[in-house]
Amino acid sequence: MTRHIATLLVAALIFTGRVSAHEDFPLPPNTEKDTASAPMPPDEVVRTAKLPPGFKLSVFAAEPDVHNPIAITFDERGRLWVAESYSWAGNGDGGFRPEIRDRILIFEDTDNDGRHDRRTVFWDDARRLTSIEVGNGGVWAICLPNLLFIPDADRDDKPDAAPIVKLDGFDGGSGSHTPANGLKWGPDGWLYARQGIQVTSLIGKPGSSESQRLKFNTGIWRYHPVRGTVEAVMHGMTNSWGFDFDKHGEMFCSNTVIGHLWHVVPGLHTERMYGADPNPYVFDLVKQTADHVHWDTGEVWNDVRKGVTDKTSAAGGGHAHIGLMIYQGDNWPAEYRDKAYTLNLHGRRINCDVLKRDGCTYTATHGEDFCFIQDPWFRGMDLITGPDGGVFIADWSDTGECHDHDGVHRTSGRIYKLTYGEQRKPDRSDLKMSVPLATLKWDWKNPWHYRQLQQVVAKLAANGAYPPNDLIYRDLRSMLQGELAESVRIRLLQYLQVMNCEEDWYFKVALDSKNEFVRLAGLRCLAEAKLRRPFQNPAIAKNPSDLKLLYAHVYLNSLADKDSSGLVLLHVASLLSTLPDVAVRDLAARLCSRSEFADDRLFPHLVWYGIEPLVARDPAWAVALAKQSKLPNITENVARRLALDLEQRGEEVELLLASAVGQNVVHPESIIAGTAKALHGVRRADAPPSWSAAAEKFAKSSNEETRKHVQSLNVIFGEGVAIDELKKLAADASADPQARRQALTALLEGRPEGYAPTLLNLLTDRAVTLEAIRGLAYYDDPQIPNRILNRLRAYGAAERAEAVNTLAARPASAKALLQAVRDGKLAAGEISAFHARQLSDFHDPGIDADLKELWGEVRVSAAEKRTLIDRYKKELTPAVLAKADASAGRAMFNKSCANCHVLYGEGRKIGPDLTGSNRKNLDYLLENVVDPSASVAADFRSVSVTLADGRVLSGVVGEQNERTVTLLTAQEPQVLDRKEIEELTPTGQSLMPDGQLQQMAPDQIRDLIKYLMSTEQAPLKP
Repeated sequence: MTRHIATLLVAALIFTGRVSAHEDFPLPPNTEKDTASAPMPPDEVVRTAKLPPGFKLSVFAAEPDVHNPIAITFDERGRLWVAESYSWAGNGDGGFRPEIRDRILIFEDTDNDGRHDRRTVFWDDARRLTSIEVGNGGVWAICLPNLLFIPDADRDDKPDAAPIVKLDGFDGGSGSHTPANGLKWGPDGWLYARQGIQVTSLIGKPGSSESQRLKFNTGIWRYHPVRGTVEAVMHGMTNSWGFDFDKHGEMFCSNTVIGHLWHVVPGLHTERMYGADPNPYVFDLVKQTADHVHWDTGEVWNDVRKGVTDKTSAAGGGHAHIGLMIYQGDNWPAEYRDKAYTLNLHGRRINCDVLKRDGCTYTATHGEDFCFIQDPWFRGMDLITGPDGGVFIADWSDTGECHDHDGVHRTSGRIYKLTYGEQRKPDRSDLKMSVPLATLKWDWKNPWHYRQLQQVVAKLAANGAYPPNDLIYRDLRSMLQGELAESVRIRLLQYLQVMNCEEDWYFKVALDSKNEFVRLAGLRCLAEAKLRRPFQNPAIAKNPSDLKLLYAHVYLNSLADKDSSGLVLLHVASLLSTLPDVAVRDLAARLCSRSEFADDRLFPHLVWYGIEPLVARDPAWAVALAKQSKLPNITENVARRLALDLEQRGEEVELLLASAVGQNVVHPESIIAGTAKALHGVRRADAPPSWSAAAEKFAKSSNEETRKHVQSLNVIFGEGVAIDELKKLAADASADPQARRQALTALLEGRPEGYAPTLLNLLTDRAVTLEAIRGLAYYDDPQIPNRILNRLRAYGAAERAEAVNTLAARPASAKALLQAVRDGKLAAGEISAFHARQLSDFHDPGIDADLKELWGEVRVSAAEKRTLIDRYKKELTPAVLAKADASAGRAMFNKSCANCHVLYGEGRKIGPDLTGSNRKNLDYLLENVVDPSASVAADFRSVSVTLADGRVLSGVVGEQNERTVTLLTAQEPQVLDRKEIEELTPTGQSLMPDGQLQQMAPDQIRDLIKYLMSTEQAPLKP
């Protein structure tokens, strides 16, 4: 067997590195503006760290040997590789500076004393370097906009040739702290990585067309180094900077702000901080795995920037998490193993989450935080397990955070090592060419050995070292059929997976196991060999009767029918998107019969994500599935998906409604819910024949939401009796006010003809005045402007604001609105800059003249904007701002800015969150306020929408589908029926209009600017 093992292990696992000075590497200067402080000396950091008994923190490397370590990894020789990022210049300085070079270093500890004693520069000509990984005969690096492979086949720690661009198209300019990052090998042989929410990439092989590329915003992606394919793994979150795999191969990732931990399953769509999921039909997004957050929920999440309160410290230290490690080593005590650990940026500690099985997935509960670092400059970037079971921690060592605007301290950086007990020599004795596979020490407790051996196997497999009839498979089969621990069996299956084994025997051995995690490992092998690889061949992909596919389908169907493990079923569901339609139909029906998992947090969603594309292609099958499904979300989402295209899919929607009435469906009320959600915002639609019977039946439902859905659908479908009842309730002054408001809101979704007189009469009814004013916007009645304006004095602030919204939407009422300003009935300041731009979009010379006279110039030339900026800079001196009132500025922000922007956790997320922006820089602030369209991200560019009823609206397009477009406006989101849209014109401008400061007095501008430049929340005056 030794001959076969010679192909399994690398021939020389000895030190071959050499010191490389690279004296020509120019170290960029520090740009850190805080010159009064400095990072704590490394030895002092170690001395003052607060650790559990028995733990020890030591310095593995520090400046000047390492600076700005942005990523770390190990090779099979136990050497630490470090990516140094000098090109990151801070968010306030444009993010990355491509003219500055980054580099990759190798650190060795040859005498095993816990501190490096050999340092090698591998490559010092990187640009925009965010991540590295070692394997498959070289080094992998993300150097934006590319994924590079730097060959080093002879392992002499010198690149054999120029870097090879494997993928390009990564966005490196839109967001400075959220680009592609985090390369790490998965147990399946894929190279995994992440990307944050502020960038959208078009990832593909160099030279590939846009249609051949993966359009990717935020989440997890992966690349196969042999097949050269790239694919999305998970969509969602905010900004992930850490993930790891547990001992069973399950993946977990960390995140910031909206949740800190997710269980990653291929095909998952999770909650996002903002923006829309790339698939508008996923409908429901998955919440985080953790059952807690790491800050006091009585505080705003970003309050931590002004200091960690005792309550937030007790909760975990704050919202920002970097790195993730599921500890599986043999150095830390047993009670620390198999838990998830992440570095908490503001809390300067390690958070611990305890992973517990929960149905088909996991729940993470809050464990005890530890390793508290006292150095204010500590900025942990990653933590990984080393060859001796100790944990290595990369420290960027700087002030600020990812939103840094105070420069970068490039001359500091550290690598710490966290161990328990006495330092020991790493055990690498088994990784030798002369040791037969059968005699390897398979009881390794440290995953470092398994993971490094796997990379050796992957490299050899890529070079064709395992022909199909090689005797190595006989030996591995013998081992798998023997007495092995669960963990060893799983590792062997993972090795077979990266060896590209397609033999049926090892799937059967695994899938017939009584252990769910062994079955899961076999399922992954089955999927890789029988589903993903065959589909690389178009001929096989078009032939669903191919024997390989049939073999896989038999096993998948058997698992769907009989497997008791929710986790196994979850991964079966995740494979739906890899199957041909004929297999999806069969497998989905089996999965939808598993009622015991109907309320699971992940399983029903994964089933829907997998079948959704087929619903539109085969609606008849979808109807049959919805009727028999024991998963209510599948029934609801099928109805919703079909009802979105009601004109083309009316027959299928009718079949569903008829089944709901006739009790021929497992979850009938889900059909009502799905139909109502699909038609929200639609003004009028033809009622399916069974609707009257459905309305009569479900209007009596004990479920309040179902009754509301019936109410709104009655309006959309024009059900006369039901509409009359709503009209009667809305006009009944003696009825419950809340019920009246709901009835009026439901009525107005359908824009009932001739209803304007009723709304005009309701202007005097205080219970529904606001809804009446809002509803009048839908009607072009000459009485409306005067009737609204005549009652201005009786309105509260909300009603006055709604009056401006309504009157600003049409040319005729806009003229009356401006006349009210001229007559002194309305202050010019009550017309916001958003309204002013909307009025100017009418392109009416009279309105433009009145607006300029009464309000001011709406669109200012570039030269005039420059003059304004210079004027404000002269006026807003430090002395003037020192006397300003930040509390009054907060009140102005709430009035003028909070409808679109979030600051200190308050406001609406239509435009960018201002909390982390470069607000302390007056130049930056004024340029963005005075000239907001000078630089605007695609997600925040406005459109002008002209409607058939004469209204003109401005906003940003949010969600959209075949029937509706959701317009995010400065007032509130408006769901618009596409049939009512006459013209939708992109403006190329920011949603934020010019002239924001125009209606403000000098002291109001001063106060607002002071508040915007503040570093902590100002109290509101009573």
